Amino acid sequence: MQRRSFVLGAAVAAGAATLGAGGVLQKWREVDPGIRAPGRAEGHFLRDLARHPGRLPVPSEIIETDIAILGSGVAGLTAGWKLERSGHQDFLVIDGPEADGNAAGARYGQAGEYACPTGAHYLPLPSQECLHVREILADLGVILRDAQAERPYYDERYLLHAPDERLLVEGHWYEGLLPPLQPGEQEELDRFNRSMDSLRASRDARGRRAFMLPSAQASDDPRWLALDRITMRQWLEQEGYRSPALHWLANYGCRDDYGARYDQVSAWAGLHYFCSRSGQAANAADGAWLTWPGGLQPLAEGLARRIGPRRRPGTVLQLQETSRGIEALCMVLRDGQATSFLLRARKAVCAMPLFVAARITPAMATLGFDPAQHLPARAPWLVANFLLKRFPKEKPEAPLSWDNVVQREPGLGYVVSTHQDIRVHPPQQTVFTSYVALTHLAPDQARRWMGQATPAQLLALAMEDLQQAYGWQFGAAVERVDITLRAHAMAIPTPGFRSNAGLKKLQQADGKILFAHADLSGFSLFEEASWWGYQAALKALKT
Repeated sequence: MQRRSFVLGAAVAAGAATLGAGGVLQKWREVDPGIRAPGRAEGHFLRDLARHPGRLPVPSEIIETDIAILGSGVAGLTAGWKLERSGHQDFLVIDGPEADGNAAGARYGQAGEYACPTGAHYLPLPSQECLHVREILADLGVILRDAQAERPYYDERYLLHAPDERLLVEGHWYEGLLPPLQPGEQEELDRFNRSMDSLRASRDARGRRAFMLPSAQASDDPRWLALDRITMRQWLEQEGYRSPALHWLANYGCRDDYGARYDQVSAWAGLHYFCSRSGQAANAADGAWLTWPGGLQPLAEGLARRIGPRRRPGTVLQLQETSRGIEALCMVLRDGQATSFLLRARKAVCAMPLFVAARITPAMATLGFDPAQHLPARAPWLVANFLLKRFPKEKPEAPLSWDNVVQREPGLGYVVSTHQDIRVHPPQQTVFTSYVALTHLAPDQARRWMGQATPAQLLALAMEDLQQAYGWQFGAAVERVDITLRAHAMAIPTPGFRSNAGLKKLQQADGKILFAHADLSGFSLFEEASWWGYQAALKALKT
């Protein structure tokens, strides 16, 4: 949606609504942001269909294939990629409500095109245990050589360039993500880092690491599973950590990776954030990141290129087993009108979020998955892309970085889409992408707020961190705003998620319906989603 004008009023409007985040809705004039809510219309259609099952649309055609992949997020795309790489051609991917899922990106044109993320936006260097991710990256040309060596050689265009991150605290920028330390805090941080080094190297009697990606391969030793019975905050307090800076960092890490605060997230998951990433490269520092202007969309596009034409729009309404395999009733929703088709296959890879799969797949109950007990809570997110006609003026303490974090909630800061550009001079325009995990509200409350909020209220929330960084002068640089609402963005690994019996049943399923989604791990990361897609493809290839 193109800008007509973007003028900010300096005064707070009388009687303006106060947001749950503690911010105040400012007086805006002629603001017209684009609002996207991927999957909302299809989700509401499914919800209404559950109340009125007789309204199922009659299929207009029947399609047959050997393997049906239902969902085109990272798990579904990986499953299709692995089938193609294995020489199997007889499969079909049904996209679901949003092609490419949370990895989806978008392009904004204004004096040139600028790619920017609407979902996930970085990937840590994969460790040697992440063989599947390294295989993908090598196939897509991100790893140039020695893909399975200890230190592969990466295409430097995709290695995150410096400066990589900074933190705004009380109006001043600091390099890195640690707030200024008070007396005595450095000793606690040193002790914490030693503890993380020890946990990172810990292995059980079978040689399995305590924390690793994919998490399905991590140790299930009782001493590590005990960490899943308490929250990350409780673990810090039990270990005697009192540092405000450390508590802030742990809370930020949980909010960033899991969409929930550290007093809600399992201690196992909180420690996994610090201990699981051990990737190395021949041409980058240990623990470096990979990123693209469009977030992870280039990876999704690369996987999709391998799949080629074996892909079709559609959302699954029913998935059932038959004597010959499976049948999936699918619809395409356009302007509120549904047309449908019936898909028949020998096997199905159910690569959709589990809260959706549970609505349409009766076989989940026979496997031992009870939605009332086993469905994880899901975190809502808001992602806003601000196309800027010029860079805003920076404060002098630390330069503009790729990741710019503000020490406050509920925002997670913003990333700069043109950061990876290699130019003699900075581009004239750029895109700042603001991320907000609505952790100031319970997930159901946050979803209700997102569904009821006006565009102005959504924009005010998306702008809060940017206003903290630049004041009202930021608005004068804005050319256009596009907001993406992800009401069910990711599963939250609350205490007990590692012992979720229903998830284990779906992980082990090896029948006509196979499951592949990051939800099987209990949290949403590229490494997890692609692992389950890879494993489902291997199972589906078995006769």
